[in-house]
Amino acid sequence: MNYNFKQIVQTILPLLLGGFLVGYLFTIIPPATLFEYFKKANYGWVVLGLFFGVLSHLSRAYRWKFMLAPMGYQPKFANSILAVLIGYFVNLAIPRAGEVSRATVMVNYENIPFEKGFGTIVAERIADLIMMFIIMGITLFFQFDFIIELVLKNFDPVKIGLLITAVVGGTIIFIFFVKKATKGFLLKIKNFVLSLVEGVLSILKMKKKWAFLFHTVFIWTMYVAMFWITIPAIEGLKVPIGAVLVGFIAGGFSIAATNGGIGLYPVAVAGAFQLFGVLEEPATAFGSVMWAAQTAMIIVFGGLAFLILPIFNKKK
Repeated sequence: MNYNFKQIVQTILPLLLGGFLVGYLFTIIPPATLFEYFKKANYGWVVLGLFFGVLSHLSRAYRWKFMLAPMGYQPKFANSILAVLIGYFVNLAIPRAGEVSRATVMVNYENIPFEKGFGTIVAERIADLIMMFIIMGITLFFQFDFIIELVLKNFDPVKIGLLITAVVGGTIIFIFFVKKATKGFLLKIKNFVLSLVEGVLSILKMKKKWAFLFHTVFIWTMYVAMFWITIPAIEGLKVPIGAVLVGFIAGGFSIAATNGGIGLYPVAVAGAFQLFGVLEEPATAFGSVMWAAQTAMIIVFGGLAFLILPIFNKKK
């Protein structure tokens, strides 16, 4: 496939999917009803949630310094913050392009070679992926009985056993062929897994690894806190802690699927909440308010970062 065509497809498809899901969202909750929820929302809780979001961005920018320092680079903290905000902003328009723009900012204003800056961002993403898996593990641990009951209630135990056997067997066979791969798609998977391992090892070998790990945990604690503290913004919405974690995970994956989770985020969060008996309409309204707040924060701060960056670095 032509590279430019591939880039266009990767940009347009998530937008089309997001547009379709926005239409689907309005079949769940009419626009007029959703507008009423927005009108009546308690924005004090929303602002407090955004405060936690800002703290996570500041922590991410500071954490980046720990990865650049071993290579001899000490970027200005302000430039790190502006680069992070611009990265989030660009990701809204073109998925996964934010990482490139973030590294490019450091090339232009801190003289950090692109491949080195981008490499540290990839290692960061590996740490973030591990944190997401840890949160999933915590959720599974505390909600194990509920999840098992939910699965057994909706699926035949014999079919579940056959499915697990098929998945485990298929995974073993797949791993065997990936390890032997020397070309093609399997080799790409093999290289990806090896890069994950290399990234994790690089984190464990860095001088300030404990500071890096602290900030990684702090960033994700702020993400969860931002999600949880915004729930009271919707009057009468009661969500058990298990639903909060499952909803957070569902929302996180939706952001990766479409541009900033457009259309999908409210649907995914509402679907997760419904598993715990939360009513669909207020759950969808919460997901919409949560998504709108996050997106507005990224647009405002990302847009300001674009304007401030050349002014702050006017000597360059």
